[in-house]
Amino acid sequence: MPRFQGILLTTDEAGFSARVTELDELVLNGDGEVVVQVERSSLNYKDGLAITNRSPVVRKWPMVPGIDCTGVVDLSSDPRFQRGDAVIVTGWKIGELYWGGLAERARFKGDWLLPRPQGMDGNTAMAIGTAGLTAMLSVLSLERHGIKPAQGDVLVTGASGGVGSLAVAILAQLGYRVVASTGRLKESGYLAELGAHVVMDRAELSGPGNPLQKERFAAVVDTVGSHTLANACAQVKYGGAVAACGLAQGMDFPATVAPFILRAVALYGIDSVLAPEAARVVAWRRLTSDLDPVKLLRIASEISLHDALEAATAIVSGGVRGRLVVNVRT
Repeated sequence: MPRFQGILLTTDEAGFSARVTELDELVLNGDGEVVVQVERSSLNYKDGLAITNRSPVVRKWPMVPGIDCTGVVDLSSDPRFQRGDAVIVTGWKIGELYWGGLAERARFKGDWLLPRPQGMDGNTAMAIGTAGLTAMLSVLSLERHGIKPAQGDVLVTGASGGVGSLAVAILAQLGYRVVASTGRLKESGYLAELGAHVVMDRAELSGPGNPLQKERFAAVVDTVGSHTLANACAQVKYGGAVAACGLAQGMDFPATVAPFILRAVALYGIDSVLAPEAARVVAWRRLTSDLDPVKLLRIASEISLHDALEAATAIVSGGVRGRLVVNVRT
């Protein structure tokens, strides 16, 4: 059986451990029909929580983290996938219940896989990854609500992070005037390059606020939750919409129903983990057309499998800009 490198998380009487080690294919997800030779994965906020053990992300031990990856099919008993096919997997509780993508090989259920868009390489696929899928699903929810660029500013919170950066770039590409909220004002130039018209300090939104505030935004993509989400909802114009897709500040929602029943604001919950295949296909198709590849290069940087252990601490503390693509073979 092939042996390969990967990040392994364990917990026992000696405590928690996260390390790069040699793994045996026999311990891969036993019920998966497809074995993938992984090319690239990425480091997401949830991966950071798992690797640092700061939150109960992992539900089964031991675990290989990594909530997304891309690579080439090596073995398959699923007729939809043949050896040599380039595929992407995001979500489906990999890195939580099932061994994930931060390793050189992985076994997945065929239902979890999507063909990688034609002409897209592994680096590009994981520069987008779960974050890009989440950002695009958020934008699609605003479009379905009827939000148009002419209706006014769209706020993106947590704009310097992976989902936020990609949301800024996508919205700007589609012609929206984007207001980017960040706790790292030193990244203002970076956000302007992605297309943000205005950069605001997250402190304006992160504390307790009134149930209804001045109408400022036609729509919001929120990656933060807690008081930030509550204040964002309170500042949305009549008939506007909010796509909530993250909880970096917290899972709580200290708000009232006022924005929803007095201003007809809609709140959309965005989940990329169990999103149905049809929604994923649409989102990835849009990502190939509505995301400037030059901006994507600005958003993403590459790290090694060993680097990911240290970067996990930085990402959960808000110290990472944009996307971290993990080359699992370095």
